[in-house]
Amino acid sequence: MSVALLAVAVVLSLAVGAGSVPPSTIWDVLRGAHPAGPAALVVTEVRVPRTLIAILAGCALGVAGVIAQGVTRNPIAEPGLLGLNSGASLAVVLAIAAFGLDSVNAYVWFGFAGAAVAALIVAGVAGLGRRATVTPATLALAGAALAAGAGSVTTVLLLTDPTSFDDYRFWQVGSVAGRDLSVATQVAPFVAIGLVVAMTCGTRLNALVLGDEVARSFGRRVGVDRAVCGVALVILSGSATAAAGPIAFVGLAVPHLVRRLAGTDHRGVLPLAALAGPTLLLLADVIGRVIAPPGEVQAGIVSAVIGVPLFVVLIRRQRFMR
Repeated sequence: MSVALLAVAVVLSLAVGAGSVPPSTIWDVLRGAHPAGPAALVVTEVRVPRTLIAILAGCALGVAGVIAQGVTRNPIAEPGLLGLNSGASLAVVLAIAAFGLDSVNAYVWFGFAGAAVAALIVAGVAGLGRRATVTPATLALAGAALAAGAGSVTTVLLLTDPTSFDDYRFWQVGSVAGRDLSVATQVAPFVAIGLVVAMTCGTRLNALVLGDEVARSFGRRVGVDRAVCGVALVILSGSATAAAGPIAFVGLAVPHLVRRLAGTDHRGVLPLAALAGPTLLLLADVIGRVIAPPGEVQAGIVSAVIGVPLFVVLIRRQRFMR
């Protein structure tokens, strides 16, 4: 069913917009049997890139959300809680303000690097102290502190450089529009690597959510397990944020939706999240195209508006990760 829903979302993403394109025409364009024209141009140059980026970003965010909640044992955790989105945002603003970069292709790498540096800082700060032990609580606190600090610096830069704000605003709200295939090709290898690492984390997360002491009693090396999961989290959230901006709700809600279908075993939750994430992001993007014609609303805004009430209902009905 998840695969079928994703396929429907992909078709809608390619067909629906300011100008609708029939599925038969889309198929002809994709296989090269449709003559060049407006429909072919819209499909190949606009909708195929944004669909691919939505699939990559949604897949990465969905899986990253599962890992974030498992590692921190926090049901409302997502990449932003650990400061990754703020680190990526600060890096993008610095790239725009300091180097005058004005395209996603130019600053996508800064977003990825910013998320990676933020993760290293959070892990380092969380491990400070007499015991030098990284715990879910210290990770969350360090992430919140980094997010606040990076957010403040980002705001100062934006206020002192209005041009940077104009270039940054579209990226900051979270969107899969305005990108071309080169962004997808740059991000895809990192998402693929992150997914490979993430799919080895099922058993690790099953142990981590029970608590460090219980996990050690089962013979797990908690530090190694948390480090492997952290690597997957950084790669996935950094890639998604660099390509589509800080879209927060997908990584927050997808784990809750998936657990209602797959239970709490992360070996089943992770693959299902890789399908549910892009489905949710694609549908949010499609809704954003049709609710405010002739313009459109960015996917990050739509996902928050339609998702927050759903998330509130889910979090009130579920009890897990006690």
